[in-house]
Amino acid sequence: MSGAEAAISVPASYHRQMGEDMDYIIFDLEWNQCPKGKDRENKALPFEIIEIGAVKLTKEKEEVGRFHEIIKPTVYHSFHFKTKEILQMEMEDFEHARTFPEVIQSFFDWCTEDARFCIWGSSDLVELQRNMRFHNVEHTLPYPLRYYDIQKIFSIVYEDRKTRRNLEYAVDFLGIDKRAGFHRALADAYYTAAVMKHLTEDEIQTNYSIDCYIHPSSRKEEIYAVYPTYCKFISKDFPSKTDAMKDRKVTATKCYICGKSARKKVRWFSNGTKNYYCLASCEEHGLIKGKIRMKRTENDRFFCVKTLKLVGEDEAQTIREKQEQLRKKKRLKRHGNYSGI
Repeated sequence: MSGAEAAISVPASYHRQMGEDMDYIIFDLEWNQCPKGKDRENKALPFEIIEIGAVKLTKEKEEVGRFHEIIKPTVYHSFHFKTKEILQMEMEDFEHARTFPEVIQSFFDWCTEDARFCIWGSSDLVELQRNMRFHNVEHTLPYPLRYYDIQKIFSIVYEDRKTRRNLEYAVDFLGIDKRAGFHRALADAYYTAAVMKHLTEDEIQTNYSIDCYIHPSSRKEEIYAVYPTYCKFISKDFPSKTDAMKDRKVTATKCYICGKSARKKVRWFSNGTKNYYCLASCEEHGLIKGKIRMKRTENDRFFCVKTLKLVGEDEAQTIREKQEQLRKKKRLKRHGNYSGI
């Protein structure tokens, strides 16, 4: 790896073992949305958090604390029908609850300073930060923000790495006793912690995730992380997708095992989605699939999340076929024969 690339590596502290005072904070959120539909929602806060539940585990996965509190709504003063159906609560139940800034400050005070966040999926962490920004909560989360997506790790350890199951499925799969219902914050945090207890420390630490809600704002902040079977690069933002795809660092294909340049066999292309694909070859380690996901920022710019991973001939052929289908569509369109099918 060149000196320029070394500057974007994930900090070494991310790879250290958890210290004696480091805890896992497994949390879950419940939120409400505009009862009058998406067209009437507050665009700065489409999902308002109204409940938080958390379980605190040591690195030995011993439970040492719980946190639970409902939160007084200040944006949406009636329930969306789905929220009411799930929570089985009335607005009157929140009349004496504290506001989000008060509750979230208590939550962070309850968390240990070096706590590692764990959630089922990734959306709760996004909505937590969105609500913090909306309410001008000054607590600063670390950057880059590393967390553990237990839903993803469950798939890596027990299934095919790609499938994302709901929490109840994992609980049933592992034979965990159902002590309470689902879709309440503390109950879901408890069940997520119970699933986590079936994972080894190495399985958890090796498969961490990096949050992208706060994306890199400069070259120095760009993120490069290497996992056992792939690598990930998160870029700074660009004015457009076209500008992003002109950037050499975005489109570079280097083998994450040996650090050498991998020659492109299929150049970057998009089949009309938010994703771009390519196929490259490392002389020493073989075929590498590249995928770039375009992410839109809140000010309508774009940053990239690029992954590179070694693949076999079957997956490589899928990339070639995708490109050929795209070429065929373009040829038909030029000749006026493309129907959009």
